[in-house]
Amino acid sequence: MRNIDEKTITQAVLGAMAQCPDPRLLEIMGSLVRHLHNFAREVRLTEPEWEAGIRFLTDTGHITDERRQEFILLSDVLGLSMLVTAQNNARPAGCTEATVFGPFFVEGAPRVENGADIANGAKGTPCYVSGQVRGIGGEPVAGASIDVWQSDEQGLYDVQQPDAAGGHTHRARAQLRSDDQGRFHFRSILAHCYPIPHDGPVGRLLAALGRHPWRPAHLHFMIAAPGYERLITHVFRAGDAYLDSDAVFGVRQSLVADWQRHEPDAQHPGEGGYYTLAYDFVLNPVGGAA
Repeated sequence: MRNIDEKTITQAVLGAMAQCPDPRLLEIMGSLVRHLHNFAREVRLTEPEWEAGIRFLTDTGHITDERRQEFILLSDVLGLSMLVTAQNNARPAGCTEATVFGPFFVEGAPRVENGADIANGAKGTPCYVSGQVRGIGGEPVAGASIDVWQSDEQGLYDVQQPDAAGGHTHRARAQLRSDDQGRFHFRSILAHCYPIPHDGPVGRLLAALGRHPWRPAHLHFMIAAPGYERLITHVFRAGDAYLDSDAVFGVRQSLVADWQRHEPDAQHPGEGGYYTLAYDFVLNPVGGAA
């Protein structure tokens, strides 16, 4: 490996990893090295620019903790998250489309019964959500595990609002199960558009690129049932100003739905009005067509 120059460095690096015992790791790292080196050559990367890139990645790591995943945000705004999701979640027509996971999912959300108020004090106009989980053949999927989470009317998720002890109270987040007919229903709050966290390195990158940090209003779902592929998706609120410019490229037209507004009535007095959302989910069986 002596006398390596800009024309021979790539092959030298590839040769150094040629004995890797893991074929898939070798494939991935080999492609990464080739693309990185070709990128540096294409843009004629300067040393100050390379140093700025290292600082950016370092800052991204420093701001990441158990409540904030800046690397996921970076992947999201570069479209990589949605690309990987699309590549790995091809399903037959009629199945609910997948979209990005996002950085605010929490393991161990409280288990609740159908009809529960999952808002648990989160600020927002009341919204009643209902639907059915079915298979691609139309069969109801009973006992499906349904994780749901969303931000409040200020655009904040519960994990972004720690208490004095540094923990957080689960709000607008829960897990429930579909009933014998695959149906589910719960009370939450109206979804609002919100900006992704943009006070860190990813936010500075967006600003430098002339991009906004906003996401259209949506409700997150993760649905799992034996015999079916797991579904990670959103339901987006029709009419939102950011449906065509989602900062993380996650919108699919099939996932856009109407939130219906209602005036107070006998069952919902004194709430100043409320909304309803009805949306059904269709799962693909394990081993089904793509």
